[in-house]
Amino acid sequence: MPERNIDFGKYGARGIKGHEAVARQLDALAGFIATPITARRGLLARLHYLTRSDHARAAARAAGLTATDRTIRAWLAGTREPSRQNLERIEQAYHTVRRENVARYLLARLNRDGRGTRVEFHPLNQSQVSRPHQRAVEFRTLNVRRWDRIVAAWAAGDDDALDNAWVDDAAVDLGSQWGQYEYVTNIGFAA
Repeated sequence: MPERNIDFGKYGARGIKGHEAVARQLDALAGFIATPITARRGLLARLHYLTRSDHARAAARAAGLTATDRTIRAWLAGTREPSRQNLERIEQAYHTVRRENVARYLLARLNRDGRGTRVEFHPLNQSQVSRPHQRAVEFRTLNVRRWDRIVAAWAAGDDDALDNAWVDDAAVDLGSQWGQYEYVTNIGFAA
C-alpha cells in the first residue's frame, strides 16, 4: 500500500513522507533538551538525565552508552571531554531513553480516552510543478483515534514500522485519497 509515489518530485513537487512529519511532531511534543550537546550545558543536561537513577543508567546502557561509570563521572566533573563518537552515543542514548520515558504519557494524551486527536494534513508543495502535472490536493483534517502502534514505533525509532502504522491507522481513514497525502509539507496536531 505505501510507496505508491515511486517517482516523487519528478515534476518539482516538494514534501516529506507523512510518517516523518508525524515523528517530527512527536519529537516536538517529547520536549528534548534544546541546548546542543557540543555546549557544556547540553552535555551535562543529557548526562544528568541518563545517570539520575539506576533505572536511567540501565536504560542508557541498553541504548548504547558503553562508557564506564568512572568515565561518565570524569565527563560530569569536566576533567575529561567525550570524543565525537561518544558525543554521538550520548545523544542517541538520550533520544532513545527520552522517547521510551515519554511514550506512555504521549499515548494517553493522544488517545484521550478513545476520543482521539485532530490531525491536520498540509498537502505537498506544488508551486514548482507545471500546471498540467499538478494534482488537486487540499488541506484535510482527520480525527485519529488509534495511536498505539504509531507511538510504539516512534518510541522504538523504527521508521518502517512507523510508516506502516501511520498508513494503516491514520492515513487510510482519508478514504480513496489517502495516497495523495503520502507526501506532505506538514502534519500538525496539538495534544
